[in-house]
This record gives sequence, C-alpha cells and structure tokens, in this order.
Amino acid sequence: MFTGIVTDIGEVRSVTARADDLRRLKIACGYPRAGIADGASIACSGACLTVVATGEEDGRTWFAADAGAETLRLTTAGGWRHGTRLNLERALKIGDELGGHLVSGHVDGLAELIARDDLTDMARLTFRAPAPLARFIASKGSVALDGVSLTVNEVDADTFAVLIIPHTLSVTTLNGWRDGSEVNIEVDLMARYAARLSEMK
Repeated sequence: MFTGIVTDIGEVRSVTARADDLRRLKIACGYPRAGIADGASIACSGACLTVVATGEEDGRTWFAADAGAETLRLTTAGGWRHGTRLNLERALKIGDELGGHLVSGHVDGLAELIARDDLTDMARLTFRAPAPLARFIASKGSVALDGVSLTVNEVDADTFAVLIIPHTLSVTTLNGWRDGSEVNIEVDLMARYAARLSEMK
C-alpha cells in the first residue's frame, strides 16, 4: 500500500524487452541502495512494481523492475523510454504517517488532461476519465494521478478538475503535464467498495 505522497522523482535509464509481453525497466532514483531490498514494492508514477535488482551508476542508485502485459496495457509504462521522469514512492510501513489517502498501486486506466489553467503559483487541471471509472470520482473525494494523491474539486459527467499547489508542482512531474497528456489514474478504494456494496443490495 501507498499514500500518494511522492518521495522522489526517478528517471528511466533503460527499457529492455525480455519477452513479447515483458519489459525490464532500469530506473535511477535518490533512495539509498542499502534501503531497497529485492522484492520491495515501489510505486512508479502510480504503478506498483517489484524490485528485482539494484545497483549504483554515476553516483545514483538504480533499481530494476519488470512490467508485464497488464501493466503495459493499462498504464503509461508502455510508453516509458530512456529519460522518462517518474513519481516514486516507497511502500507504506506500519506506523508511517498517512499523509495522502490509501493507494494500492493498481492503476485502473488512463485519464486525459483536457485543460490546464496556470494560476498564480498554482495550476487547475481538468481531466477526462474513462467512462467506467467516472462513477467512482466525487467532488471533495480523492484520486491518484501518476501516483500523486489529489483532492477532486469539481466533477461534471466524465470530467473532473484538481487544483495543484506550488509544493506539489515542485516535487512531482505534474508541472510537465500539458493538454493531451495521458496519466495513470487510480480511483479511491473506498468509492470502489461503496459502489460494489450498493450494487449488491
């Protein structure tokens, strides 16, 4: 589990095809190598990936993870290349502060940025969600976009808006998003279970 609070920005160093539906990703990060164990989970722009190797290169730690067919199909990972910047978050430990909201790292699909309004030190971003996910998004609720926990400000049918504060713009990749950008979206777990319970009545 994660919280949607980004703790580092990683950079893809290489993408290697290992099979028709499997790619090995090598990602540079600022985490100490000694603190990353094989088998650890790291959210990479919202997608939970399992560490399979670590090392050091050019003064930076790197870790390797495999992205399978489902991850490549449902997330932006299918388009990651050398130099792609990723929001990173280590897995939540018992006793850690839950600063965002509970995020599983299981991306539901892709949302498209359809409008960006740059305000004084902030940005208002409007997205279109995939139709099957729109019912899980509510005003004042939570959503994870590229692994960042955000509060939904407005909802209209299948579109929703979020307001990004200066700190978030400075410590994540969100400042690079432009109209047409596709981002990983994970809807709130609570909303998903509430909808499921209502369907069973």
